[in-house]
Amino acid sequence: MEDVDLSMVQTGYDAVYAAAPASPTLRRLWREHAAGADFPDEFAHISFVTLAQLQRMTELLRLSTVSTLADLGCGMAGPALWVAQRTGATLVGVDLSAVAVAQATARASSMGLGTSATFVVGTFTDTGLPGASADGVMSEDALQYAPDKRSAFVEAARIMRPGGRLVFTAFELDAARVAGLPVIGADPVDDYGPLLEAAGFAVDVYEEVPGWPEPMTQAYQAVLAARDALAEEMGDAAVGALAAEMSLTLERKPYRRRVLVAATRH
Repeated sequence: MEDVDLSMVQTGYDAVYAAAPASPTLRRLWREHAAGADFPDEFAHISFVTLAQLQRMTELLRLSTVSTLADLGCGMAGPALWVAQRTGATLVGVDLSAVAVAQATARASSMGLGTSATFVVGTFTDTGLPGASADGVMSEDALQYAPDKRSAFVEAARIMRPGGRLVFTAFELDAARVAGLPVIGADPVDDYGPLLEAAGFAVDVYEEVPGWPEPMTQAYQAVLAARDALAEEMGDAAVGALAAEMSLTLERKPYRRRVLVAATRH
């Protein structure tokens, strides 16, 4: 497993999260090609989760008003706040980017969820959350970036109460195609099932998300085609970070498929 310079990764994420809310072009393109026209604007995000997928994830999480939900790699927390608002669960989000954490905090407050949703800086392998503190854990299209996925699932199990559900979407990686690539080449996993079982989970649902890979391909192509307009709205640093990842993804095709997974903590 290769070492990953998290400071470089964090810098890129900070730039994107700082600029994304000010870009109507990015929001429009993501709505058209990734999230879908029916995804509520106030919960907008930059993962590939659609409203139908988020509804299914919510059902699989089995939360109630007395539950605590953790979102790992929460970003600006649109999907997690949607889940928290509909279930009444207390939310704690964890993200590497301090900018994302600040924006998620402000977003929760604007929605009247400031007392029930908190956000902290952390990583997949070091969330900083207390043990056995969450009834459910979710993550949206982020776990493929974890540089040590085995340890990420061990940490998820540590912070969960027995019987809780981990529900996530993520990309399976093709080891041959990601060799030598930054971040995703550090720990290429083409099947999360064995790692989940080794960490103390029973895998209940493991399935390819319908429509793969068109939403990703179309969204990335549209963003790259609109690079000039996006640079005016977001600045060169943010657009450069987006373009680098998207161009590399389209060229190298590192992902086998996108999956939705639900696993119960023993």
